[in-house]
Amino acid sequence: MEVIALTIATFFSTIFGGLVAVKYKSKLHLIMGFTAGVLLGVVSFDIFPEIITRVAEGGYKPIEPMIALVAGFLIFHILEKVIVIHHGHEGDYAEHKHPHVGILSALALAGHSFMDGVGIGLGFQVNPAVGLLVAVAVISHDFTDGMNTVTLMLTNHNSDKKSKMFLLLDAITPIFGALSTLLFTVSSHFLILYLGFFAGFLLYIGVSDILPEAHSKHSSFQLIGLTLLGVVLIFFISRVA
Repeated sequence: MEVIALTIATFFSTIFGGLVAVKYKSKLHLIMGFTAGVLLGVVSFDIFPEIITRVAEGGYKPIEPMIALVAGFLIFHILEKVIVIHHGHEGDYAEHKHPHVGILSALALAGHSFMDGVGIGLGFQVNPAVGLLVAVAVISHDFTDGMNTVTLMLTNHNSDKKSKMFLLLDAITPIFGALSTLLFTVSSHFLILYLGFFAGFLLYIGVSDILPEAHSKHSSFQLIGLTLLGVVLIFFISRVA
């Protein structure tokens, strides 16, 4: 029951973050700047430390998650550019953005949210204290996950309605992830590779997509400050959680 209650809390955290992004979409460039900082912070202060800890504890080769990181970066880059090439002869293609890219990004984030739920479930398999700490961390950053999902959808010219549909998907996947741990366990080695792959994906969408788009028409010190705020926020959330 504790697992279900906590994953329901992640649902509302994600939904709230996404609705904030929808409401203030007129200031989307500011949200994108903040989101880029959040993604950089998640990779640097959440995912990388987790990889380092698990590599040290399990005696794995550090090169393996780094290969997975490069693979995650390049695979998403290739998928995005294939979409761009496919639509290269369409009219009105000045901004080089397509709804397909936003959908692909949102699906990847939903996959990550599923693994967040898996993390909560596996934490409770260790003991309730570990499960609670994992859940606090997930609930804390799921607010920004909701913002990230909506921002990526809207940035790539998807409608509000479709953005909310994928926000709902992102919000419910942790529940299914937690329930799935009743059926199987995930090896530490697999988790390290998954974390490396997802870090590569986050770096790509943050550095190659979101940040350049945020500054394409609205560069300002305010925007730079919000990017720094996103990094600092995740730093403190990761330390407290």
